[in-house]
Amino acid sequence: MTKRHAEIVGAGFAGLTAACALARRGWSVRVHERADRLRTTGAGIYIYENGLRVLEAIGAYEAAVKGAPFAHTREVRDGHNQVISLHRWTGSRVFSIVRQTVINALAGAAARADVEIVFNSVVARASADGELELADGRRLKADLIVGADGSNSRVRDSLGLISKRKYLIDGCTRLLIGKTPDEHNADGATTVEYWSGSRRMLYTPCSETEVYIALTMLDSDEIAKGVPVKKDAWKRWFPHLEVLIDRIGEQGRYDRFELIKLRRWSAGHVAIIGDAAHALPPNIGQGGGCAMMNALSLAYYLDRERDISEALSIWERNERPITDHTQRISVLLGLPTTWPPPLRALALSIAGRSKWLIRQRTRTALHRPTGA
Repeated sequence: MTKRHAEIVGAGFAGLTAACALARRGWSVRVHERADRLRTTGAGIYIYENGLRVLEAIGAYEAAVKGAPFAHTREVRDGHNQVISLHRWTGSRVFSIVRQTVINALAGAAARADVEIVFNSVVARASADGELELADGRRLKADLIVGADGSNSRVRDSLGLISKRKYLIDGCTRLLIGKTPDEHNADGATTVEYWSGSRRMLYTPCSETEVYIALTMLDSDEIAKGVPVKKDAWKRWFPHLEVLIDRIGEQGRYDRFELIKLRRWSAGHVAIIGDAAHALPPNIGQGGGCAMMNALSLAYYLDRERDISEALSIWERNERPITDHTQRISVLLGLPTTWPPPLRALALSIAGRSKWLIRQRTRTALHRPTGA
């Protein structure tokens, strides 16, 4: 049978996973990346059991987790540095990893599968019949086009697929700092989320040499979201973390959280994956996990059904429910951000003990991805 061809837009978690999964099933694949090299926004990432199974399925697991700590314990602390919630992962895996390490692992797996990656390739639009138009006017035909070009996706918008795009009330500045000698000697298994009013600081060892710091705040909080980080202000809000805050340098990037839902995940011969299809706040750490799961399952259904449009319909019908659930829970767990501290502490404490809420929060992480 004639080898089928895919043009993928975006070389992030979703795009590279889809490229690997399709190429390993006999497709010829070309990935278009608008930047001049592979890089990712953000600093660190949690990858849970679901995402780890995807990495195993496409041959990227060993390189992705090398040197990353197994993050089996997560604490939430209030403004007085008192533990209000504690969760231990048992019976499943979760690693905290430098995001660039995962991108590099995916790129390595893509290269081994003979995926072509084209840099400085800017896409203008796509059509449902499988034609991709580049910014320079060139037109490329394919059996499948995959829009994995992020929340501002040109592929998605050229097809008019958005049903909802909502900027949320909060956002985050992410950065990496080097480990101290004491941190080098620690097991790196505990991550801590500190609260002070509506502001949060997440502390996560994520490699043999680095710690991932995420500063979360209301988007209206101009001082808190300033980059470079206003360390004097953060030390006033978190006086018990003064030594840690002093280690922050000039780096960091602020991004506002948003929620994206589509009328459909596909149109004709075009599929939309990742943030372009289902951006969500990071309150349960599953943006990357859902992106990779949906990319892998996309290839799985295309391998079982020769008709592209029919395969994409089956894919969405079977896979969308877990992603919709993930979005709902992520938004729900962000609601306490604006609550009074005593009420928020009570809510987080209940959430940490409620078996039902724990099942809802961990359902995605424990989900077995289709094709894994």
